[in-house]
Amino acid sequence: MLRRLDLRGERWVPVGDLRSVLPRPGTGGEGSTDGQLAAVRSILADVRARGDEAIRELTERLDGAAPTSVRVDRAEMEAALERVDSDLRTALVVAAESIRRHHESQIRPLHLTEDDGLVVRSVSRPVDRAGCYAPGGRAAYPSTVLMTAVPARVAGVDQVVLCVPPGPDGSIADVTLAAAVVAGVDEVYAVGGAQAVAAMAFGTASIPQVDVIVGPGNVYVALAKREVAGLVGVPSAFAGPSEIVVMADDTVPATFAAIDVVVQAEHGPDGLAWLVTWDEAVADAVVAEVVRIAEASCRRDDVLATLSSAGWVVLVDGPDEALAVSDAIAPEHLQLMVADADSLADRVRHAGAVFCGSWSPASLGDYVAGPSHVLPTAGTARFSGALTVADFTKAVHIVRADRAALERLAPHVAALADAEGFDAHAESVRLRVAASAALENCVESDARSDIDCG
Repeated sequence: MLRRLDLRGERWVPVGDLRSVLPRPGTGGEGSTDGQLAAVRSILADVRARGDEAIRELTERLDGAAPTSVRVDRAEMEAALERVDSDLRTALVVAAESIRRHHESQIRPLHLTEDDGLVVRSVSRPVDRAGCYAPGGRAAYPSTVLMTAVPARVAGVDQVVLCVPPGPDGSIADVTLAAAVVAGVDEVYAVGGAQAVAAMAFGTASIPQVDVIVGPGNVYVALAKREVAGLVGVPSAFAGPSEIVVMADDTVPATFAAIDVVVQAEHGPDGLAWLVTWDEAVADAVVAEVVRIAEASCRRDDVLATLSSAGWVVLVDGPDEALAVSDAIAPEHLQLMVADADSLADRVRHAGAVFCGSWSPASLGDYVAGPSHVLPTAGTARFSGALTVADFTKAVHIVRADRAALERLAPHVAALADAEGFDAHAESVRLRVAASAALENCVESDARSDIDCG
């Protein structure tokens, strides 16, 4: 179930060399097949050309569903909130408040710089319309609704829309709709997959275009977002199939480490579930527990699919080597189940989220810790991070110079513009310097010219 890779006695410098020999899942990011990318491009082109008609046909063919209306009525959303169990409704509210509280701390204050008459203000402005994607089909993901829509609301986005794959009967799970209400979503559409990304990116008669698309999904959804980046805003992370690396030693119960390996494997195939340790006895004990837990899981097929394709136990010489393996993988989730986990966490370079110690399972981050659980996968944690308020905003610079500042800086502007061959750029400051000099002269001579000294 978990294959073993023994790297003891190996020294990998630089880490990039280690990255080249570690096994990776067969799909996602750089491992995506040409066939998957071709399928995504075909769907995008079809939706762009035929709009709602293509959406209906693709939903029926790929999801086996035919919703009576692609948009979910607001009354149905409110009714779903009333129908869910009261304990679940409370959990949704608690999670939403935790997410909101964390993301409110990310709001950028006004950034102001002043330099002798030159004043630059950098202000944060939200996009007008954000598109959130929550997976469906295999399971309901109300937590993803909260983790995408709440940060958008905190950012000040005017309109937040949600696309979710419909079930076979064409409907969306009550708990997902309830989460949409709690999160403040304005519109919900029963559309999934690459066709949902296409609809939000290009716009159709039923689904107006958005400015930003966020949210995790399978490899087809992640590839579709990458394909439309530039037309709409798409965070640079590849938010695809779920991943975890659990680092464990003999200071924690084997069962704790094993359940955390299984946790992300529940999401199904194409993910990644690794155990990294420098203790062979720990490896044996954790693997035995993983087998026991996986066989008893109500999502046994999904767990086994992930573990059989991308489940590994890696044996290393010590914490330094374990950290090198983790950084080379750049996992979505890194679980540090080791002594002095906090110190080791300070040395982590590449991971979407890090969870320290026996009492901090990744499931806390999945639901209620506060940071968004939309995290980089497929190695993109090397250059990208979690979804934040910044993904829904952009910086706008407001520049004002007085006459003295313009005169002081004009020679430098002109020199750089001349070097680049942009005459008008240089002339724009030279004209002003000449006008300023003429103004000074006419004031001094108390005469009138083309320049109004008044």
